[in-house]
Amino acid sequence: MSGDNVRNLILILGDQLSPEMSSLAEASADDVVLMCEIMEEAQYVRHHPKKIAFLFSAMRHFAEDLRASGLTVRYVHLEDEGNSGSFGGEVGRAVSDLRPDRVIVTEPGEFRVLEMMDGWQRAFNVPVEIRDDTRFLCSRSEFAAFAGGRRQLRMETFYREMRVKTGLLMEGNTPAGGRWNFDADNRKPATLDLFSQPRKGFKPDAITKDVLELVGRRFGAHFGRLEGFDFAVSRAQAETLRDRFMVDHLARFGERQDAMLSGDPVLSHSLLSFYLNAGLLDPLDLCRRAEAVYLAGDAPLNAVEGFIRQIIGWREYIRGVYWLKMPDYREMNFLEADRALPDFYWTAETRMACLRQVITETRDNAYAHHIQRLMITGNFAMLAGVRPLEIHQWYLEVYADAYEWVELPNVIGMSQFADGGFLGSKPYAAGGNYINRMSDYCEGCAYDVRKKTGKDACPFNALYWDFLDRNADKLKGNHRLGPVYAAWARMSPEKKRETRQSAQTFLAELDALPKTY
Repeated sequence: MSGDNVRNLILILGDQLSPEMSSLAEASADDVVLMCEIMEEAQYVRHHPKKIAFLFSAMRHFAEDLRASGLTVRYVHLEDEGNSGSFGGEVGRAVSDLRPDRVIVTEPGEFRVLEMMDGWQRAFNVPVEIRDDTRFLCSRSEFAAFAGGRRQLRMETFYREMRVKTGLLMEGNTPAGGRWNFDADNRKPATLDLFSQPRKGFKPDAITKDVLELVGRRFGAHFGRLEGFDFAVSRAQAETLRDRFMVDHLARFGERQDAMLSGDPVLSHSLLSFYLNAGLLDPLDLCRRAEAVYLAGDAPLNAVEGFIRQIIGWREYIRGVYWLKMPDYREMNFLEADRALPDFYWTAETRMACLRQVITETRDNAYAHHIQRLMITGNFAMLAGVRPLEIHQWYLEVYADAYEWVELPNVIGMSQFADGGFLGSKPYAAGGNYINRMSDYCEGCAYDVRKKTGKDACPFNALYWDFLDRNADKLKGNHRLGPVYAAWARMSPEKKRETRQSAQTFLAELDALPKTY
């Protein structure tokens, strides 16, 4: 297509792989869709090879779908001659070649990319229209209105508004079952009968094989294993996995969704976040399908409500907080944590069985479920006083569903309490007893979860109390921690001294480990 005929240049980003994108709303044969594999995006953090392979393959498949629908696609492969390696460079090249009347793009998911886009109109001397991302149920302006002048936000209030807005699990003006939230029913510990049916992925096709070769060659040194890649890479494949989850796993998702088993990293979790966050699945459609399973009597309310809450409640809420608080949110460090991220987050070489298990599964799968992230890797980092920015970058690099808008608030706000309680009401801190109750990780561990102090004691036990003690000036006034601090106050001076000493000995040994990453 010559430049004289191009009406709109429509940029589609790697996490916008949906025909319902607002940028494509009026797309026609007079437009050109631009998609590009960008080295700058693949390496601004060292993303897991499976994440890069998933996105490149899904992008290439989506480009084929767009072409099949009659649209013209200008697709820039990573190793194409002339690839500038940046979004701005590729938009500039396309504007120069095609001379479109305007550039259209749906707002990106990351603040740094939006900052780039804000300068394109002046840089390229062409109108640039940045549209709302209508995949989300709550726009950025709507969330800002919800937040208003509140000093603290709480997800539950927001979630109830989203339930009313969507009508999901509503019976007139009241919630199904008479309760908004069934989370209290969804915290049962692990039992061996939790092992789930093996998940069937997809054998790589020719497009994916080419991508795997590319990623192995160019990004093989990144943390993570590429072997065994079987992700869905098209909308049709993602919908197949969606339907399998609804039939085979949704009914079992609820009451033990916080459980962890060393022999089964997936359990009854959906494994759909990869596809939801990349645009291959629609969030509202996904929730309506789950609701239909409940209404048909094929899944209990606590399972379906918990699943829907993660999507229209937590996911939407997290995005709202991200755009409300950026760019300052990224730098928050309320607890003044200043320890370097330990090397074992990259090597899995640690005597702590729980961390070794979760980090190994993360390396192999580019995935861990929410409790593994929050209460194992996140909990340890907070208790040890790791710099929030470092653990944030680790999460962004290692998980295939991680994009800054969803990952950053989860880490800074929920996992590390680095925002001082703006997002969550208390730090999610726990000792070894919680891990032992919710998992089988402690069996056979080099440390004894029953011991509170000493060389062989589970490090989480002393670190938990030491964390509370050293942060007492910042946390003691938190109403949800009152009973915990009362329990610490009742401990004998000798027990407190032993606890502090055990924690400091462990942390000194941690600091003495070689730093290679």
